[in-house]
Amino acid sequence: MRAIGIDTHKDSLAACAVDELGRVLAEATFDNDPAGHVALGSWACRVAPGARLGFEGSSSYGAAAARSLAAAGLEVREVPPQLSRRERSRTRRPGKSDPGDALAIARVTAREADLPPIRRADPTTELGLLIAAREDLVAEATRIRNRLHADLVVLVPGYGATVANLVWAKHLDRATRALRRVPGIHGELARERLAALRRCHARIRTLGERIGRLVAGHPLLGLTGVGPLTAAVLIAETGDIGRFRSADAFAMLAGVAPIPASSGQRQRMRLNRGGNRQLNRALHVVAIVQARVSPLAKAYIARKIAEGHNWKDAIRSLKRQLARVVFGLLRQGGSEFHALAA
Repeated sequence: MRAIGIDTHKDSLAACAVDELGRVLAEATFDNDPAGHVALGSWACRVAPGARLGFEGSSSYGAAAARSLAAAGLEVREVPPQLSRRERSRTRRPGKSDPGDALAIARVTAREADLPPIRRADPTTELGLLIAAREDLVAEATRIRNRLHADLVVLVPGYGATVANLVWAKHLDRATRALRRVPGIHGELARERLAALRRCHARIRTLGERIGRLVAGHPLLGLTGVGPLTAAVLIAETGDIGRFRSADAFAMLAGVAPIPASSGQRQRMRLNRGGNRQLNRALHVVAIVQARVSPLAKAYIARKIAEGHNWKDAIRSLKRQLARVVFGLLRQGGSEFHALAA
């Protein structure tokens, strides 16, 4: 099969077309804008009719181009960076360049038959935007809180005796009363930071409630250790669950599928450090909670430790088992979430 690899950047798209043997047919660079997307589609149909297009970065810089070409009827696939990275060493091109990267992507696209389709815009994308906005606010609130703590240490010595933290409303009220009597620029800036912190907290609550409404009733919420925010991360980072042919493919995306690292008579598996780290973190949270409160998970952990595994290995095994359960619940609740979000 002929294939075209596209290396995406903020302002440009480098494309390389190859034949069935991976030999270069044509190379070109296009602007990453609507006119450039049309030109790329026309070029692809001319130099390699019927070719499959492989994008590296179809969820970021290449999102608009990938969706535009897919809407035009071309077959567009997502190329994982780890595959194209290994292929670059085989291109025999010196150094690193955009055309060389596009060639590596094209060869991976031609060789790998089961590359996932690109992720299209859907309600899960919007859910992901809400989660990202909330996480940004949480990080901003932490920054303001740390700075405000430094202010209070100087302006109100010993304030910690009455203000246990800068999270709960009652403690923020006490900090407000303490700062009310502080004169000068430093006191003014501290009061402004305190007001900004309150606004961040209010916005975080609002976004959390909105996210909770979007995932309400999803089957994931019935799984021990999964709350509205964790469920939202699992849904948003997965996208269309129909993209995955099996629970094993989902586990690989989440980075919980162990990688063989055997040699000779020694049979072992090593930690998978790839995959979607947000999904991996969400599964880790669920595994830790279940290891503490779920009788079934406790028994599973105990059995793994009895077999000679340490605690970390046992948790990783539990995450692998949870990936199967989560995959089934995502398939069960996919249509329900889309209907609710619509």
